[in-house]
Amino acid sequence: MADNETLECVTEHERILQEIESTDTACVGPTLRSIYDDQPNAHKRFMEKLDARIRNHDREIEKMCNFHHQGFVDAITELLKVRSDAEKLMGQVTDTNRRLQEAGREVTAQTEEVIRCRIQQRNMTTTVEKLQLCMPDLVASYVMRSMYGKGIQSTLQNRKPVYEDADMKKGQREGERFGKGCRVRDSNPGRPLRGL
Repeated sequence: MADNETLECVTEHERILQEIESTDTACVGPTLRSIYDDQPNAHKRFMEKLDARIRNHDREIEKMCNFHHQGFVDAITELLKVRSDAEKLMGQVTDTNRRLQEAGREVTAQTEEVIRCRIQQRNMTTTVEKLQLCMPDLVASYVMRSMYGKGIQSTLQNRKPVYEDADMKKGQREGERFGKGCRVRDSNPGRPLRGL
């Protein structure tokens, strides 16, 4: 009968341990009280059973850790490699950024130069267009001046010029002594000097 009680006690302890493991911690109190209420030395046997169960769980945890330890070590090694690769990549990105900034400065300078050239080109085109609009008036003005100039020239040839050069005689005509390029002043003092 003692074996029967022991077997019954062991089964009861197993049930209590499973209940403790599966239930919420707030409900553990009544379960533990039932251990102390059943038999006088039942709590010692329960403690032995609980220690055995704890050792069993510790072994399982250790096996699990040993099983995953190599994977953990491999993961740490891989992370260290990734870290060094990330540092290399960061250096490359920084270098590329620096080179892009330098190239961007050159492009910006060239773009500004192109903009200046385009503005000059536009201004020159506008000037040419405006001058072409003025061409008929300029041609007419030139024709009028040349006709007016021929009339003045014939009038001037009939007059005696007064030369600025003191070495020349007053009555001497232009071109006899110095040739073209000599400055002649008209006998009319209100007119400006003219070059020939």
